[in-house]
Amino acid sequence: MDELTIAPTRQELPLQRQDEGAGPVRRPLDDPRALTILTTEHWSLLSARALVYNEAFARGGMFLTFLSTTLIALGLVWTGTGFSPGYLVMAAVVLAIDLFVGLVSMARILAVSVEDARYLQGMNRLRHAYHEIVPGLERYFVSERHDDVASVFAVYGASEITTSRAGILQGFTTTLAMIGVICAALAAVLAGVVLLLLIDAPAVAAAGALATVVVGIVASTVETTRRLGRLAASMESVFPAPARTGSAAGRAG
Repeated sequence: MDELTIAPTRQELPLQRQDEGAGPVRRPLDDPRALTILTTEHWSLLSARALVYNEAFARGGMFLTFLSTTLIALGLVWTGTGFSPGYLVMAAVVLAIDLFVGLVSMARILAVSVEDARYLQGMNRLRHAYHEIVPGLERYFVSERHDDVASVFAVYGASEITTSRAGILQGFTTTLAMIGVICAALAAVLAGVVLLLLIDAPAVAAAGALATVVVGIVASTVETTRRLGRLAASMESVFPAPARTGSAAGRAG
């Protein structure tokens, strides 16, 4: 018996670009399979965003749990040994470990934040495709359909990546900034303990701790802003918002 052969339908045939004058050129979005492909990619990006969000919160929670445990342990040891040089040495070692865990956690949270921004840009491009498939859907969407930097970061409530006072203050409301402030406080306490071990002068140790916390907060803010600036410069916009095209090009330059 001869095998049955099913010829592909017209809709299943791959689309080929025709030369000018040979007929109308069909867009990739005209393919009936395009919507299925786009929605599949959209759900993939949603899953990826959920994963990076979970990792960021898990990293922050692990750090805070570890920090709380070590501080409780230091308090219990202090009740038995008192404020002795040996206790200060042990406290310095424990605080140094806490600071290392905090800095590593902060670095990873920053990395997943960069990943999340790229996923958001991809989702904005997909929404732009939806609007191209069915024009006139603007009033039914609350999410952006443009992929310039300002449109992407509008999801976070920020109109752009900026070093203005408002932008920096808004940045302090994030999980990353909270971890940065805690790490700066840890560095300050560690500096104070080390100064007490070296010179045994409480006033100098307090001044050194205060200076360290200020330097730590400034350093974490500058590094985060610099990293986000590099991210903005590397995010190529395919569908920029018309009103932001000029400003986005100025920021990228």
